[in-house]
Amino acid sequence: MLQNFWYACHRSAEIGAQPTRLHMLGHDFVLWRDGGGRIVALDDRCPHRGGSLSQGTCSDGHIVCPYHGWAFDAGGACVKIPANTGDARIPRKAQVRSYPTEERHGWVWLFVGDLPEAERPPIPPLPEYGQPGWKAIHGDFLWRAHYTRVVENGMDIAHAPFVHSRSFGNPARPEVADYVVEPHPWGASAQVELVAPPPSGLWSLVLPKERPPVKTRVAFYMPCCTRLDLDLGGMKMIVFSSNIPIDEEHTLTRWIMLRDFFTGAWADGNAKKRTHRIFLEDQPIVEAQRPRAVPLDMSREVHAKSDAIPLVFRKLRRECLVERGWGLRWDEPEAAAPAPLVAIRT
Repeated sequence: MLQNFWYACHRSAEIGAQPTRLHMLGHDFVLWRDGGGRIVALDDRCPHRGGSLSQGTCSDGHIVCPYHGWAFDAGGACVKIPANTGDARIPRKAQVRSYPTEERHGWVWLFVGDLPEAERPPIPPLPEYGQPGWKAIHGDFLWRAHYTRVVENGMDIAHAPFVHSRSFGNPARPEVADYVVEPHPWGASAQVELVAPPPSGLWSLVLPKERPPVKTRVAFYMPCCTRLDLDLGGMKMIVFSSNIPIDEEHTLTRWIMLRDFFTGAWADGNAKKRTHRIFLEDQPIVEAQRPRAVPLDMSREVHAKSDAIPLVFRKLRRECLVERGWGLRWDEPEAAAPAPLVAIRT
């Protein structure tokens, strides 16, 4: 897992004035909105006796620990110890680590790392979000897999005819034409044309049986976002995914599907069902991959020409871990213990 990047960790609409617990990167955080509506993120651990701040309450811009009532401001500084009397001072070490946050694309983005603001990699762009003519729906999907395998699956062009033969893949035409990888800051993209199978279901109402090649663009943004663009000939669809490492064994994909057709709410259920079905087709394959994480040693797995864009991801990840030393390490060993998982709405 990597530090010094922005992570799209939660739906903005689900964060309110009272604490919300967040578990990701093998660590516990607490989120809430202050009086001005800004989202605050702190470690979910009181420095006094390790109480969970997310079990407490928020008032007057402060979060109050449920154990002894210690109150902390948005910067993580302790501002009140109820048990103190007289001239007793608040200890200098009574601090909770705070994290920068941004709201974009309907998500809360949290920066984990120590880079100054001017040097931080940017939040991945999604300019279509919120624009007229585009309809967006959100969803979640939980994997029992390392995030690197999930990320690579999201940009893997050659697996569609086999894993997705019952949805959008065409097993009769598995060839992947040569493509050019286009690098961009902290990621890359590539465009290919795929031969799709005859349409079925709702698609059969708007697409011809003899379909032209589907223009497809895949992209990734470090450390864990992917984007898939599909041009269906007059109709466009985008699937943008934030593949959040919960811990070394689990990944939560928060996804946004945008479409510029069937923009009424009546089509949302079908669109969500189809997107979820694609993840279900991928799930058993990705969860069975070994080793669990993508190897840092490029020679441990065999590569083909169609793997060009995943190989860029591997090189960037190795650069971050080996050359930049951005591997994530928490100060407290016990903080890395995975928390119990809860059911994720889909």
